[in-house]
Amino acid sequence: MAGPERHTGSDTRGDTGDGASGGGAGGGGGEVDVVVVGLGVGGEHVAGRLAEAGLDVVGVEAELVGGECPYWACVPSKMMVRAGNLLAEARRVPGAAGRAEVAADFSPVAARIRDEATDDWDDRAAVDRFTGKGGRFVRGRGRLTGPGRVEADGRVFTARRGVVLATGSRPRVPPVPGLDGVPYWTNRDAVSAEEAPESLLVLGGGPIGAELAQAYARFGTDVTVVEAADRLLPSDEPEVAELLAEVFRTEGIDVRTGARATGVRHEAGTFHLALDGGGELTARHLLVATGRGADLTGLGVEHAGLDPDARALEPDGRMRVAPGVWAVGDVTGLGAFTHVAMYQGEIAARDLLGEPGPEADYRALPRVTFTDPEVGSVGLTERAARDRGLRVRTGLTRLPSSTRGWIHGPGGDGLVKLVVDEDRGVLVGATSAGPAGGEVLYGLAVAVHAEVPVERLRHMMYAYPTFHRAVEDALRDLG
Repeated sequence: MAGPERHTGSDTRGDTGDGASGGGAGGGGGEVDVVVVGLGVGGEHVAGRLAEAGLDVVGVEAELVGGECPYWACVPSKMMVRAGNLLAEARRVPGAAGRAEVAADFSPVAARIRDEATDDWDDRAAVDRFTGKGGRFVRGRGRLTGPGRVEADGRVFTARRGVVLATGSRPRVPPVPGLDGVPYWTNRDAVSAEEAPESLLVLGGGPIGAELAQAYARFGTDVTVVEAADRLLPSDEPEVAELLAEVFRTEGIDVRTGARATGVRHEAGTFHLALDGGGELTARHLLVATGRGADLTGLGVEHAGLDPDARALEPDGRMRVAPGVWAVGDVTGLGAFTHVAMYQGEIAARDLLGEPGPEADYRALPRVTFTDPEVGSVGLTERAARDRGLRVRTGLTRLPSSTRGWIHGPGGDGLVKLVVDEDRGVLVGATSAGPAGGEVLYGLAVAVHAEVPVERLRHMMYAYPTFHRAVEDALRDLG
């Protein structure tokens, strides 16, 4: 990372210090069946699955077993989101259910993250889970040194069946002058904070930045989001970006889109962020949330005939990237999501075990941003579909179009957008935003994955009164 963090997770927390925690690999290496380098969610799934099948598996992890998701991303951030949503709901009581007084307190959130989600950033339970399946664990950084050979913690292991690379991703830090010399936050600092900051600049309006911005704002933090693109959530549909920006502004979040940072300095406990075109923003904390990317540096992929300067490893349908080498998770560049890593991990495990099963299929890749409204998307956006040369038709409806949306009242903002391949008459993408956007997405994901004809969707029965009835209205809007 270009800037300092309060902790990295690999230096102290969860590290037993012996390099072979929980029944580690012992000795000086040797021959094994499979070596898995990186035990985030994808690598842990592959390693555990293979160990349960009776293979001699060595899992190598430099930080915490389980990776980013349970300790610094999905789980703790959603605890923050849930707590912020409770505050927002309480503030919606007037005019709908009487009177309510709300006093925000971040300490219960910090305690849940520390005690329930991360076990104070200790991975002993995860290590024991893996070794309990028969795997052997090595604490350290692994690197390829030749065909089937991995060096880790001063030992060399030779894999008879293959090596799985699952080393995840790191925050992408923009080259803003001065940024590398100031104590900015990444998502790790934001979710491990003991109290909500007085004020916060969020550099980046993608999913991570948007979720954390809204969560902190609901605890009383003065938040400004700075996004270089012309809208929030640049990878999603523009209608969603407009909706979310409107909600953010209503909640007091300052949204600056089309704004590029040109310099940062930190003086007397305050960050000063200069913007292109003039102007300066100030806050007590700065969160850099400008995306994540794979880092192949030091992984030794050149020993497998791969490019160490590549942005990611490109797997085939069975997750193979070179003879005897598989890759899963963020390192493949096919979606920095826990569910993608686990999906790919299962495919790689099947391939290593010689089990039958379909190859990877990303047509219906789902993704959910847990803001309020919650934004669920699957498949292609309208723009992505047109860029692929498809003849596209779209349908859009805004909540409260369904009766459930009208009943819900305050906080019921949302929309459903459908993207149809006109020539085949099937959905190739869909977005569901609203109080249960990620849950409504499930049916749309099935339709995209199974290529259910739109005409068949038109003649389904949609339960009443539900949020997902808005899908019926979006189908009507297709014409």
